[in-house]
Amino acid sequence: MGKPEARSGWRNAAAAAWVLVAVACAAYMHWHLRRETMDRAEERLVSMCEERARMLQEQFGVTVNHVHALAILISTFHFEKFPSAIDQDTFAKYTARTSFERPLLNGVAYAQRIFHHEREMFENQQGWIMKTMKRQAAPPQDEYAPVIFSQDTVSYLARIDMMSGEEDRENILRARATGKAVLTNPFRLLGSNHLGVVLTFAVYRPGLAADASVEERVEATAGYLGGAFDVESLVENLLSKLAGNQDIVVNVYDVTNASEPMAMYGPQSPDGKVSLFHVSTLDFGDPFRAHEMRCRYRQKPPLPWSAITNPLGTFVIWMLVGYIICAAWSRYDKVSEDCRKMEELKTQAEAADVAKSQFLATVSHEIRTPMNGVLGMLDMLLGTDLSMTQKDYAQTAQMCGRALITLINDVLDRAKIEAGKLELEAVPFDLRSLMDDVISLFSSKSREKCIELAVFVCDDVPKVVIGDPWRYRQILTNLVGNAVKFTERGHVFVRVCLAENSKVEANQVLNGTMNGKDGKVETTANGAFNTLSGFQAADERNNWDYFKLLLSDKEPHMDELECDRSYQNDCDCVTLMISIEDTGVGIPLHAQDRVFTPFMQADSSTSRNYGGTGIGLSISKCLAELMGGQISFTSRPFVGSTFTFSAVLKRSCKDTSSDSKRSLSEALPTAFKGMKAILVDGRPVRGAVTRYHLNRLGIVVKVVNNLSMGLQTLAGQNGVKESREKLSMLFIESDIWRPETDILLLNRLHELKNNGQVHELPKLVLLVTSEADKDRYGSAFDIVMYKPIRASTIASCLQQLLKVVMPERKDNQNRPSFLRSLLIGKNILIVDDNKVNLRVAAAALKKYGAKVHCVESGKDAVSLLQQPHCFDACFMDVQMPEMDGFEATRQIRQMEVKANEERKALDLMEGSTFVESHLPVLAMTADVIQATYEECIKSGMDGYVSKPFDEEQLYQAVSRLVVGTKESAV
Repeated sequence: MGKPEARSGWRNAAAAAWVLVAVACAAYMHWHLRRETMDRAEERLVSMCEERARMLQEQFGVTVNHVHALAILISTFHFEKFPSAIDQDTFAKYTARTSFERPLLNGVAYAQRIFHHEREMFENQQGWIMKTMKRQAAPPQDEYAPVIFSQDTVSYLARIDMMSGEEDRENILRARATGKAVLTNPFRLLGSNHLGVVLTFAVYRPGLAADASVEERVEATAGYLGGAFDVESLVENLLSKLAGNQDIVVNVYDVTNASEPMAMYGPQSPDGKVSLFHVSTLDFGDPFRAHEMRCRYRQKPPLPWSAITNPLGTFVIWMLVGYIICAAWSRYDKVSEDCRKMEELKTQAEAADVAKSQFLATVSHEIRTPMNGVLGMLDMLLGTDLSMTQKDYAQTAQMCGRALITLINDVLDRAKIEAGKLELEAVPFDLRSLMDDVISLFSSKSREKCIELAVFVCDDVPKVVIGDPWRYRQILTNLVGNAVKFTERGHVFVRVCLAENSKVEANQVLNGTMNGKDGKVETTANGAFNTLSGFQAADERNNWDYFKLLLSDKEPHMDELECDRSYQNDCDCVTLMISIEDTGVGIPLHAQDRVFTPFMQADSSTSRNYGGTGIGLSISKCLAELMGGQISFTSRPFVGSTFTFSAVLKRSCKDTSSDSKRSLSEALPTAFKGMKAILVDGRPVRGAVTRYHLNRLGIVVKVVNNLSMGLQTLAGQNGVKESREKLSMLFIESDIWRPETDILLLNRLHELKNNGQVHELPKLVLLVTSEADKDRYGSAFDIVMYKPIRASTIASCLQQLLKVVMPERKDNQNRPSFLRSLLIGKNILIVDDNKVNLRVAAAALKKYGAKVHCVESGKDAVSLLQQPHCFDACFMDVQMPEMDGFEATRQIRQMEVKANEERKALDLMEGSTFVESHLPVLAMTADVIQATYEECIKSGMDGYVSKPFDEEQLYQAVSRLVVGTKESAV
């Protein structure tokens, strides 16, 4: 019992001591904060008082300076001019007009110095006699100071001898002896009844030295300039302009007589005892008088709340420390409980993720299923006899449906990216052909807008790379589509190069190391910029000097393009830098920080000019990051934008190139190898791009700036022996061509031929951007080639122009005629619970001669596919009532395994060759998430077709399955 009591007593004592320490700390803090508050209040009072004293002196000094300037004016124009250039009217008008420079003076007057022997002559000249302050005739004395000029406000001083007043006489004597402005004692001014002083300034004759003695100053004195100075108005005007005027009380005193100071402004004495008080000395320039400013707070500075709340808060904190210590274990128990709840939330989040995937699958299926029917029926409708109006309506509806499918795909892609379920493929593909395909998607739109659309791939970029061509195409399609959509004039330029070369060359441009240039976009002689179209681009680093570094120094040959140059290294990674430059409207500055935010648009108003969902750039950014790269942009409003993204791909090795031929685009023809051509283009960037596409066909191109140089180059072809070395084509850009040059060019060409300088006239090819250019200039040319130009379109045009025989491709598996020969007579089973989808798929396959049988459930499909059956392939919907496609496929595979085992045993007994039976089953579903694809493969399906599907997709899938079956059977 003793120990608990002792422990309890110790705790009570510690608690009491703790409380006493807390009270002491709070009391000390209160005293300290109160002392700091008073110190700050005193510093503030000193600062405000000194500031007011300084400004009062400055304003007084300004007024004195103006009076001094008036004295110099009188000295110059009154004593230097004979007769005087100043009279009473002139002085009154001038002082009235310049009174704004002396707002604190009631008026100014000038008194001339007159000696006694000059008095009679002076009064005769003036026509009046001098008077005293009491308006009596001035008594005889040694000298006088009669007022001869006065401002209208003090006209009552005219004719008065200022030496007749004792205080004025004293001011005059001090002013001329010191050469400074002197002041009188404070007195009540007439009119305003304010306290003020009289300012007196001596006027000297010209030529007085700056260091003159008192005697010399007195001798050179010509008169006196004076004015009444309103001290109260000056101080009131000053205080009204300053902050904190209501906080302090200001008094101004004349302390010439320190024992009896005279109040010039403010209350005579403070009300009560004042703890804070400050005195500032005032120097008005009069060495014989002293003034000072006294400042005090109008009220006693209040005690700040911090002096109360802080000590109280400290006391409370001290009291809470003990409580915190006691509550530590309770907190520990609560944290343990929170951890348990977090585990539960994690489980719920994982379940929500699964539910989200299921929701996406369901929504995708429910949306795509009717869209499959809509698009399929529209395809079937377009295959019938329709009027032009009906065909236009159907095509418009089909276009809108495909746009909706694109939007759905974008939303699902975004969802898959957020869920981390988007996987990239790794297949070989031809990079240059893919770039051409993307550009071709927007060719009609670019021709409608009359804008330049071009693509350029550097020579050091591998021809075949390994990556995901569909996702790579998706990024390009989004960026190029945006560029074309937001560009109304100028160009859209896509450029591909290696990242390491891009960085080095861009640094050279920025550092100004190329030919002494500063890295800015140069302009040509006519003011156009050295860009693809001549319009200014947003990224000034992408100028002609930079582009020249990307070009090869020598002409590339067809052998180099088709040989193993793309496979010169081992299968290593290569980082590509792709930039899409446009001269469109640009991105507003306020919207540039949210460009890559999903569903956000630069212009989200209801009156915006451009549509869109704002998700394309977000998906492009995510895809670029999945490819190991980044995406960025440079944009200037009303100039354009340049988007740049990088992607890490792999070089395709030699042994993979032969296996990947099916995935590559059609090889370029070699029939044009060795041909020569001249390109007339005044824009170097555009000329280099055109030359790049011609070089891909093996055509040797000479680029010139104008037609004159082109004709000179053409004349230099004389003497060529081999026919393959002759000049075959003359390419001319439409903006170089003028109608008046038609006859001149043709005459010149015939003249060269007649002179023997050329053996055969070259074919004239006009490069145009729109249909209007063809109608305007195309009559004089052999052929008109529309932009954007690609190697394949150039080959097609030149084949027609030059009558070149092109070798036929052996691989014709993608042609409709081959598909018809492959599918005709084949028995195909289609299983789908949606009758519209059944009609669409059946019509698409029947068009190619296939025999189609349709069922609406998985059970019916299992019944029809009992061994033996006559079907060559099966299209199986995934989501169906009673039995879904997965279960139906599993049962079909089980039946096949059982049937194959029985047939194998029978064939072994008979000694015949066993051929395993396998029915190709292709999944048909509107669900496009990765989990569904994995489930299809797991259940035994051979492929996957997503809804809505077009006819081409069905044809390729069936041909692949049938070919695979035929090969396995062999």
